[in-house]
Amino acid sequence: MPKIAELTPLGVASLALLAEQPMHPYEMYQLLMARHEDRLVKVRPGTLYHAVGRLAESGLVEAAGTEREGNRPERTTYRITAAGHEALDARIQDMLSTPVNEYPVFPHAIAEAHNLPAAVVMELLAERLVALGTDLDFLVHAEATVTAKGLDRKYWIDITYQQAMRRTEIAWIRELLEELRTGRLPWDEPRPTPTELSYKPKESLGKRS
Repeated sequence: MPKIAELTPLGVASLALLAEQPMHPYEMYQLLMARHEDRLVKVRPGTLYHAVGRLAESGLVEAAGTEREGNRPERTTYRITAAGHEALDARIQDMLSTPVNEYPVFPHAIAEAHNLPAAVVMELLAERLVALGTDLDFLVHAEATVTAKGLDRKYWIDITYQQAMRRTEIAWIRELLEELRTGRLPWDEPRPTPTELSYKPKESLGKRS
């Protein structure tokens, strides 16, 4: 069996789908898109076929049969193996218990935002608020939809997690914008010189002047 770390996010999503029932890769892709799971993992038909192929090579899934519709090429249906169930469970446990730095873009952008004038930063953050608001509305609608269908909450708790993350980011950006508007956070000041930015090691405690 491959190491847990070798299971990519798309590999995990693929195994999880096949844990529900046997499917062919294109059916898996359609289901991922219908569930909007492309918000959680990067997925395209080609990459999904490749991911399933790797899982098959590793013995985590196996061919369950083939089918043909009209003049279309044959489609292979796959099912998860016992080793696949074991690898999926182990990887999910690891993902839940161990925080990792996923190097998101926004914290990096914030760290370097001081290179831009305050007015520009405020305008860009205002644009981001609009986009976040639209995204949050989508997530709220998604929650209403699955709730109306009577789907058990354990199957869509990721939606409420994403809502919480959007609300937290919106609140943080609004506070930052208020600080910039009121001047509580000084911004457009002369940049420090290279000498001011350089690291000056402290003298050894045993050294006397």
